[in-house]
Amino acid sequence: MPLATMNLSRQSDPRYIELADALRHELDDCVPGDDLPSETQLANRFSVNRHTLRRALDVLVDEGRVVRQQGRRARVLARPIVYPVHAHSTYSKALTKMGLQSEAVLLHRHRRQASPEEARHLAPNRDEAIIELHTLRLLGGQPISLIRHCFATRQEHLLETYRGGSVRSHLEGQNVFLKRVFSLIGAGLPAQKDAAQLLMPQRAAVLNVQTLSSDADGAPFELSYSISRADRFQYQIIPEGEPSHDF
Repeated sequence: MPLATMNLSRQSDPRYIELADALRHELDDCVPGDDLPSETQLANRFSVNRHTLRRALDVLVDEGRVVRQQGRRARVLARPIVYPVHAHSTYSKALTKMGLQSEAVLLHRHRRQASPEEARHLAPNRDEAIIELHTLRLLGGQPISLIRHCFATRQEHLLETYRGGSVRSHLEGQNVFLKRVFSLIGAGLPAQKDAAQLLMPQRAAVLNVQTLSSDADGAPFELSYSISRADRFQYQIIPEGEPSHDF
């Protein structure tokens, strides 16, 4: 993927800002998934040192235009994904419908004491434990979300054979169909471990979503907490009965 040489002659902005502007302009003609030239090649092409080049790339990483991975060149990212949120929306099905290759990796599972809020929603008996599954969502092999799925231990038999993939699809295979009751959406900065798993700077924003889902009888069944890259994900709220729209 060629990037043209541009004259960085303006003096009003720091050198790395000028370089970021030049690279940003060239990225408009790139295809998501393309690798950029190496840092050495870019530094030579724009006649800057590698420190300046890396600061410029940091700007583009923070904007969600490129992603860095250890041991390989920076890669061009696609535009943010618009995920429709309504009562029956499911992560994997929505992304598959968009033609995106989605994957869910089970990081670990454990049993723990329910928090007061989890007990209020999921466990009438406050002494009941919670089964928690941690999954990492990838799109095209790139991490985009971390999700904690919480269930009361009385549902544990339904989760024993889960080894990865869509949790909703796994439950539907056992005739359990969930419906979103509510979602609370906020923003913040990721913890260091979360930022590392999502391949993003710790200073970049994430979207935090807490969702309660019920079963077909209306009984609370799952409480989930997701952390998603804000530069790669947007939520579209869909009123009940309304279709989603493409942007």
